[in-house]
Amino acid sequence: MSEISTIGARLKAIRRERNMTQEGLAAAADVSRDVIAKLEQGRRQWARAETLMKLANALDVDLSDFTGKRDRIGSDRDGGRVLALRNALISPTMLPDIDDQSGAEPVSVEDLHRSVAAAVATYWRGDFGALLATLPGLITDARRTHASAGTSATQSLALAYDLGANLMVHLGRDDLAAIGAERAIITAHGGDDELLWATLHATYSWVMLHQARLEEAEQLAANMAARVEPSFSGDARRVAVWGNLLMTALAPAAAAKRDIAEYISLAGAGAERLGRRVNIYHTAFGPASVAMQATHAHATMGKPDRALESARKLHPGDLKGISQGAHLLDVAQAHVDAKHRRAAVERLQEARDVSPVWFRHQGIARSLVRDIREEETRPSPAIRSLAQTLAL
Repeated sequence: MSEISTIGARLKAIRRERNMTQEGLAAAADVSRDVIAKLEQGRRQWARAETLMKLANALDVDLSDFTGKRDRIGSDRDGGRVLALRNALISPTMLPDIDDQSGAEPVSVEDLHRSVAAAVATYWRGDFGALLATLPGLITDARRTHASAGTSATQSLALAYDLGANLMVHLGRDDLAAIGAERAIITAHGGDDELLWATLHATYSWVMLHQARLEEAEQLAANMAARVEPSFSGDARRVAVWGNLLMTALAPAAAAKRDIAEYISLAGAGAERLGRRVNIYHTAFGPASVAMQATHAHATMGKPDRALESARKLHPGDLKGISQGAHLLDVAQAHVDAKHRRAAVERLQEARDVSPVWFRHQGIARSLVRDIREEETRPSPAIRSLAQTLAL
């Protein structure tokens, strides 16, 4: 069965296993019965993320059962294996009174720090194959060095776990991503850097967003933002961490169609206070961050005019790597909703150019290309090329 048709087939099979009618599922999920019928009959090939989240929660299944999230690295694997990363995240050497029997010497804290920085850069370039090849060993090295050097290696180990969590989300392994995010937070909690500890909760919130746990995702990020809220004269690093947590809470709030104005207002005020981009823990916060996340929120909520208005506040060079790619997908979504098909296709092509490997793992890209292809009487060469990249 082709990937295009599997969403309807899966929906129908799971619904019947639950002994639910289409009407019953529609009521439980607060989704139109017509949408469910069209998906199951193959007359509609995709649905917006918030609709799939509601259906998944109503049927008590993982969101990935509908979205088809999986490893799409393909020939760009560089020898790396998802199972090797799993084994690094879930290792028996982490159990009490179980020693590392490898006999390997720990790397120096300085070398570990440089290796983590290089891995983070690889992630933001969207080079998932290279990252998958190096990350299992990096996590193992970081754990060994942390056991030897203690607090001085805490940040590197926490960030290595966090990288594993982020990569696992893209590869469709949300449960393993949650384990990685939890390991990162616990590691940071054992150190002496409150802002690092707070920052890492953003990844846990992002994982829960992908698990369709919208309320929990929003509350976690919002609560952590409240814990590190800066004073009026607060230092720039604290403002940056606080602002990023507010923007993390914004995404699940938008997906749940809740009020997002306060998040944008507060983060916008913080960004205006900074007046610049502040880098911290391999992330950044500033006016561009707020504009990017506001674009995403409005696009998610089906408000294309507001999304495109926010997008116009960004300037060339404000975003890099897959941050730019994700923003382009949000802009493409807004253009699709506004019936600007040509502009949407152009933004999709630009997003693909950021990193084809990363692009293949984006459910929104597959959704948009399907939507545009269905609207075109004869698919254009650009859409055929995008569909080929996505294996549609």
